[in-house]
Amino acid sequence: MPTLACLIAPMADGLIKKVIFADGGSTDITADIAEETGASFVSTPKGRGMQCKIGVIFAIQSDWLLFLHDDSQLSNDWGNEVASFVRNPSNINKCAYFKLALDDSSIKAKIVAWGANMRCKIFALPYGDQGLLISRKLYEEIGGFGTMPLMEDVDIIERIKTKIGKQNLIMLKAVLTTSADKYKDGYAKRVWRNFKYLRAYKNGTDPKEIAESYYK
Repeated sequence: MPTLACLIAPMADGLIKKVIFADGGSTDITADIAEETGASFVSTPKGRGMQCKIGVIFAIQSDWLLFLHDDSQLSNDWGNEVASFVRNPSNINKCAYFKLALDDSSIKAKIVAWGANMRCKIFALPYGDQGLLISRKLYEEIGGFGTMPLMEDVDIIERIKTKIGKQNLIMLKAVLTTSADKYKDGYAKRVWRNFKYLRAYKNGTDPKEIAESYYK
């Protein structure tokens, strides 16, 4: 599991106190992997918002929280960047996320990643596949992740920006490479689909209705 491999060295160095697998009903060997590596395995209802929300409950000794999807692979410099960020007292009311890349060397993949990073710079709107680094203090002040079945990342980012301003939502230089499998039906088609669902959410469509269409 590439995500876990990225976390092992920082665990040994003490940067990461605890790794929690918030599992929404997988049937693979995730639980066995967690046990073998000393991570915690938490079984939750399906839905990333609910998974993140429950996972935080088990991170009771952590002053900082780092949320990652399970297809994330971080560049080698991520540990130093995160350590520098969390050890700066002035960042207690700031959040961070990673620069996005896709595990596909095609020009289409690079364009999509570039577009996502530009979206973040212009609109301060990272999605969940770019990770989220947030202090427990700020996380609790904004009410944490919602339990909606989709758009949980957009929801929490909007509440973060309302609380601290978009200028305090920082893109780190470290790169998070995520799986391109979600684009298997075509990059343009997927980008348009994401935009359509985002627009529907912004216009007040119930996330449950969006999720039914998204996962169809």
